[in-house]
Amino acid sequence: MRDRGGRPGHIAVAGADRWSLVAVAGLLAFVAMLDMNIVNVALAEIADGLGVSVATAQWAVLGYQLPVVALLLPVGRWLDGAGLRTAVLTATCGFGLCSALAAVSPWMGWLIAARLLQGACGAVLFVLMPVLAMRSVRSELRGRAMSVPATLGPLGAVAGPAVGGLLLDHLGWRWVFLVKIPFCLLALLLAWRAMPRDGGLRRPDRRSVVDALLVASGVAVLLLALTLAADRPAWLALAPAAAPALWWWLRGPGGRPVAGVLRAAGLFRAHGAVLALAAGFAAMHYVVALHLQRDDGASATTTGLTVLAFPLGMGLAGPLGGRIADRYGARPVAVTGAALTTAGLLLLIPLGDGWSPPDVAWRLALAGVGLGLNGGPTQALVMGAAPPDRAATVGATVQCARSLGFTLGPALATAAWGLSGPGEGVRAGLVLAAAAAALAVPLLALTGGGPAPLSTKTTDAAPAAHD
Repeated sequence: MRDRGGRPGHIAVAGADRWSLVAVAGLLAFVAMLDMNIVNVALAEIADGLGVSVATAQWAVLGYQLPVVALLLPVGRWLDGAGLRTAVLTATCGFGLCSALAAVSPWMGWLIAARLLQGACGAVLFVLMPVLAMRSVRSELRGRAMSVPATLGPLGAVAGPAVGGLLLDHLGWRWVFLVKIPFCLLALLLAWRAMPRDGGLRRPDRRSVVDALLVASGVAVLLLALTLAADRPAWLALAPAAAPALWWWLRGPGGRPVAGVLRAAGLFRAHGAVLALAAGFAAMHYVVALHLQRDDGASATTTGLTVLAFPLGMGLAGPLGGRIADRYGARPVAVTGAALTTAGLLLLIPLGDGWSPPDVAWRLALAGVGLGLNGGPTQALVMGAAPPDRAATVGATVQCARSLGFTLGPALATAAWGLSGPGEGVRAGLVLAAAAAALAVPLLALTGGGPAPLSTKTTDAAPAAHD
């Protein structure tokens, strides 16, 4: 697959934009993020059905989340220059097949293995989503295209518990895995028909495998520490153990090109903004849901409907943000969106202890509108600055930043809640969420707005870093 410049892995846009492929990116974003949260509500039923403890059943969630985040960076390097059609079809087939295998699990070991494999396929999908959306349309429509996966992904994450609860009540826990297969089949059909044939996937060499092991071990330890810290903050002490492996990778031939690309394109601030907004959103979602149910005594239905205001605002504003960005530029829209999200979160802080669902809902809707305006333009800002032959690497780094933010937010909110005591815990968690979102505003305002002229020597800091 080549563009008019002959670069491998690009979709040629010859007069017509391929919006069906943008739809594929959106579908894959929705289903991959849906899988991050949909299984949480079924852990007790999985434990009963397979005869294991709930703690063991939690690996049905961790078995997916760990490889997704741990493999993002190695997968990004591996997919640079690879055949995009082959990668999309292979990863989507693997994701759907693993969903079916998880649904028919006769014992827990089978389920964990299926989820680990599904997480590996999910890592490929996460890397491919922004690349596919970016390369399917002309540059002047990039903001609009990038807003599709940038909006549908978080909507999938928020919808996960609600969809999982409905399936659990009416069909049983195995349908929590089966529900994703129709999305995969639709994405496969669209991709098969719309994407021209291209080259295959290259076999990872020994250096790539070593890089993958280093990054995977370091990120897995970090993610595990942050995930477990949501229940017991003492687990945060495990996080520094991730440093040696990640430092070794960063200083080696696998990590230096990645850092070189981000440094040359001026993308470190944008990645920090993505991480900060994701952490703020996740911290807010955790604190609001917990406080409404545990402290205010709201029912699960009332809590769900209240929190639903955020994704509704985000879904309405997402397409608008892409259109405005294409007309006026990605950076001002991204900054405005981050500022609106910050304002919505700040307005939650003065509510005190007695919350009414309508008071919370309109503030969440404002924050959701901000994140909807921000998502597509920020993604367009980042991917537009990526060198053409390093788009998969940059797609992987921004997805890694977002995933770490989603995991970091609840962990930090839990720590702030615990350190502040029962009377001020909610306020402390919301202050932390608002502060994280506010940090994204100057980071985006100072981010470079366009691609830098990058030479191979600049982006490949180590010899033979790119195969």
